[in-house]
Amino acid sequence: MIIRIGRDGSVAKETDKTIQETLVVIDGHAHAMEYMPINPTETSHIAVVIMHCDQNYMGIKMGPALAARGYHVLACESFEGGEIDRKLEMLDGSIRYLRQNEDIEKIVLMGHSGGATLMTAYQSIAENGPEIYQGDEMIYKCTLKKKPEPADGLMLIDANYGNGVMSLLSMDPAVVEEGNGMKLDPAYDIFRPENGYDPAGAHYSEAFKKKYHAAQAARNEKLIRLALERLEKIRKGEGNYVDDEPFFITAADQPKPNNRMLPEDTGLLSHTKGEYDLVHGDGTVTHEQIRCVRTPECDRSFSGTYGMGVNKNTVKGFLSSQALHTNGEFAVLEDEIVGVDWKSGYASPIGNIDGITVPTLIMGMTGGYEYLASEMIYQRAAMNDKTIAFIHWPSQVFTPNP
Repeated sequence: MIIRIGRDGSVAKETDKTIQETLVVIDGHAHAMEYMPINPTETSHIAVVIMHCDQNYMGIKMGPALAARGYHVLACESFEGGEIDRKLEMLDGSIRYLRQNEDIEKIVLMGHSGGATLMTAYQSIAENGPEIYQGDEMIYKCTLKKKPEPADGLMLIDANYGNGVMSLLSMDPAVVEEGNGMKLDPAYDIFRPENGYDPAGAHYSEAFKKKYHAAQAARNEKLIRLALERLEKIRKGEGNYVDDEPFFITAADQPKPNNRMLPEDTGLLSHTKGEYDLVHGDGTVTHEQIRCVRTPECDRSFSGTYGMGVNKNTVKGFLSSQALHTNGEFAVLEDEIVGVDWKSGYASPIGNIDGITVPTLIMGMTGGYEYLASEMIYQRAAMNDKTIAFIHWPSQVFTPNP
């Protein structure tokens, strides 16, 4: 039984007598929920591991839903912020645990949203070794000492563009003074009508977008330099702590209300370049150019708030899981994101995917703008066995778009 308690104190009990649930403790401190069908099916020998880079997915509904369809599922917790390598070690422990089960023949990693950053980084390291992310081109070199246990397949379900790019997209260039969310330059205010805002659907000019993206990229590079300076201090024993330091970024948290211009201007990231299978609600499939069906959202800025606006991480956490360089031409277009050095870190599935060879399923939900990452990942995917499809109408959390 799963009991869900809402913020208002409401209690909802979910019981499915066709599956069993077990709490698993990994490496003495991490937790996971193991779901499996009580009566084995032809798919019970396949285990699906679900884990996000920053959120606890133990109770996410995808776990019980997959188990009810016959799959063996391990839904893992994660912790917000901090070095991604520690999360990769937790994931390795989860997979090694499943390998001990003689009934399991195949293990598939499921990366949903920001979980795609973690899962693609993990599988790429598992196939190629940590050295794949230890070159001089890397902002932060992987610290793992050995190859983790590889999975047999990968599912990227409405993957976002990677934690590195989502942080970049969320940085408010209006910030005048780092650490202060109240001093904002109105020239970069995306909610001013003179800058192109309209509650019925913003239309930012090419000039404004160019200026805005250039300022975002400049702030991103400045923060990377600052974090690298603090990392060097830590490594020399001159930091504020011996192992890591807090690294809080004003007006740069990743949730949708802080993704600059995207929720407001539906013309951005609005269609794919190519044609793909589109699955409709009635089960029919068409093959066409995929268009986003989202509606305008977010009518105010949260840059001045601490709870919603501040990206709360650590030096190592930011550099390892939220930092990618830009190359001077960063821009968000109708059909892609350009000007990002995808190989400067392992904080994006778009940069990680070409190091993976296992069969991969990629799916995008057309109710949100992150769906277009699916095409960008698919185009760069090097494995021989890869499948892409889009689902008509759902948002990233699988709810229908009205």
